[in-house]
Amino acid sequence: MRYIKLKIEDIELLELLIKTSTNHTIRKRSQCLLLSHQRRIIKDLTMIFDVERKTIERWFNKWDLEGVNSLLIASGRGVKTRLEGFEEVIKEQVELHNRNIKNILTYLKEEHNIIICKRTLRNFLKDARL
Repeated sequence: MRYIKLKIEDIELLELLIKTSTNHTIRKRSQCLLLSHQRRIIKDLTMIFDVERKTIERWFNKWDLEGVNSLLIASGRGVKTRLEGFEEVIKEQVELHNRNIKNILTYLKEEHNIIICKRTLRNFLKDARL
């Protein structure tokens, strides 16, 4: 059985994060660490937080290595856009086709072999401020 042993400062910080953090993941992981410090076994924690045993062990390992920084979600997660690096080409197409999205989608499919939906293109244009 593995438990996390916390210092008084860590306990106070984790309790503060549970009460004030707007990020659900940080609150959940903080609560898990506090419960482990209170001698709750991993099997109980998996049922409480509805995660796998390996996930709890990974949280514990990251806490041992990184401390408070381990509570955050790692950057770079999620699907990467297929349009990365095509900002200039798309900007030219937007000016050329006067914001007609269908023509831009056709151009991307024929010239660059990029198949995306209207919503993806619209979100990309919005994020890139085009």
